[in-house]
Amino acid sequence: MADPAADDSKYLFTENDFCNSGLVQADWSAKRMVWIPSEREGFEAASIKEEKGDEVLVELSNGQKATVNKDDIQKMNPPKFSKVEDMAALTCLNEASVLHNLRERYFSSLIYTYSGLFCVVVNPYKMLPIYSEKIIEMYKGKKRHEVPPHIYSITDNAYRNMLQDREDQSILCTGESGAGKTENTKKVIQYLAVVASSHKGKKDGELEKQLLQANPILEAFGNAKTIKNDNSSRFGKFIKLNFDVTGYLVGANIDTYLLEKSRCVRQAKIERSFHIFYYMVAGAKDKMREELLLEDFSSYHFLLAGHVEIPGQEDDEMFDETLEAMEIMGFNEEERLGMLKVVSTVLQLGNIKFEKERNSEQATMPDNTAAQKVCHLQGINVTDFTRAILTPRIKVGREVVQKAQTKQQADFAVEALAKAMYERLFRWILARVNKTLDKSKRQSASFLGILDIAGFEIFEDNSFEQLCINYTNERLQQLFNHTMFILEQEEYKREGIEWNFIDFGLDLQPCIELIERPNNPPGILALLDEECWFPKATDVSFVDKLLNTHSGHVKFSKPKQHKDKLMFTVLHYAGKVDYNAANWLTKNMDPLNDNVTALLNNSSSNFIQDLWKDGKTNSHEKPGRPQKTSKVDD
Repeated sequence: MADPAADDSKYLFTENDFCNSGLVQADWSAKRMVWIPSEREGFEAASIKEEKGDEVLVELSNGQKATVNKDDIQKMNPPKFSKVEDMAALTCLNEASVLHNLRERYFSSLIYTYSGLFCVVVNPYKMLPIYSEKIIEMYKGKKRHEVPPHIYSITDNAYRNMLQDREDQSILCTGESGAGKTENTKKVIQYLAVVASSHKGKKDGELEKQLLQANPILEAFGNAKTIKNDNSSRFGKFIKLNFDVTGYLVGANIDTYLLEKSRCVRQAKIERSFHIFYYMVAGAKDKMREELLLEDFSSYHFLLAGHVEIPGQEDDEMFDETLEAMEIMGFNEEERLGMLKVVSTVLQLGNIKFEKERNSEQATMPDNTAAQKVCHLQGINVTDFTRAILTPRIKVGREVVQKAQTKQQADFAVEALAKAMYERLFRWILARVNKTLDKSKRQSASFLGILDIAGFEIFEDNSFEQLCINYTNERLQQLFNHTMFILEQEEYKREGIEWNFIDFGLDLQPCIELIERPNNPPGILALLDEECWFPKATDVSFVDKLLNTHSGHVKFSKPKQHKDKLMFTVLHYAGKVDYNAANWLTKNMDPLNDNVTALLNNSSSNFIQDLWKDGKTNSHEKPGRPQKTSKVDD
């Protein structure tokens, strides 16, 4: 086995000699050590002094004594189990012991720990030297118990099982926002790019190099800084790595879900829009800057907080890296400039201001400077664009008439256009990346998939996007529980263990039905869809319907501390979340102006035409009435 550098081994291996000594064991037994609840620490160690019926007198490590209920005490494992690599091996498997083991390992910089079939990772928020080529060599072809816990071991086992059983494999990365899912997904790809490369002796083949460069591009356009995470994935992705019959990597394909497109028009305080906006404004120089009609950060209404910086990251350098990744992926100069023109257009759309006409509700555009820039970047006529926004032609029965828009309608139309434009760009980038990654002539025999979706989110202000993300996580956790625990229980049956089968996946069913149920009674999403069809409906009337329909539901409530009429609470598996329903009807409908999309479809720019070539509307948009966006796309 190739040894990692001597000083790096401490990040993988444990030294437990002292804990295994007889003296430590005897001392632990004499003290009758247990775990008791602690408000600050979760649980703290104590020794039992006296038992009186249901009450137990214990002594804490600081010498203080306390009386606790017998039911609140959790057993402590003997010292020999200190920093155990697989928590399934613990004699006492309880919450306190699991947390203690993870904590002990974490403070020893051991971030990976097994728990039976799963690998638990605790984010160190720094790079540890455990991802080098030497470490990759160390895990190649090794069984799980032969090497310390690592994402590489999970990956290698999945790869070997795929080859041995001729069965497709999937790795699921799940956890809260900021837990480290995307970083571990990158490590899976990095490992397979080395282990399954058909270019032995060379550093990397072209496909392997491109596979590693796809990520920086998708992160630039799909990731953002949030309160919890400086590089948060604002979309989910399923990466399929395809292998031939001999186990060589022959291609890849990426599917994406739930792009948080609303982030390009508004962000919470101290959060950012997608990285690319900051990279481009900070990094584009000279001729490119002129072509993109770029201004200062403070000029853009859609970048509400101006230039929010990320500590330790230079946006202009990241711009150069993104352009380099595009080059490696085979994006030509026209495509690169076309992509950035769309990004710049989205920013300019935010600078278009409408006012109400003095004697009517009709919207006007007193200054068309921003509109001129939008039209220049998109290759369309400014007069036609202004008319399409202010007085679009709409079908009323069999007649087509021009209908003046109010200020609010014009504002909505511009925001919806910005979001649709950005979403189309993202989908185009994805299709372009997939085209590059799947050009192999060799036949794919099987695949290994990695799912990395936006993690569960509980923010100070939770909106429609958080409900979509949390609902997806709820469904995923249900599938995960059902699959993994059914597998585990089937093994009990094979081994002849007496056991009553339990479907752990059903635990999450009430919350899932509250969100997705179509009728009897309709769930949150069905009620939202229904409310969008009522002309006088508002976000408040939507919340009223929710309260009337689900007031008795075990997973639904009205938050007591909030008097706000737009607030409601859902009890998810990961915690209680207070949702703010402001703008939900607009977000769900996303009315896209057919007149403008027709203009873009006939743009003088080939790139823009290509972006809108499938006609006036997206596949899920219905012309002639307010278009509702399917949940998975929001």
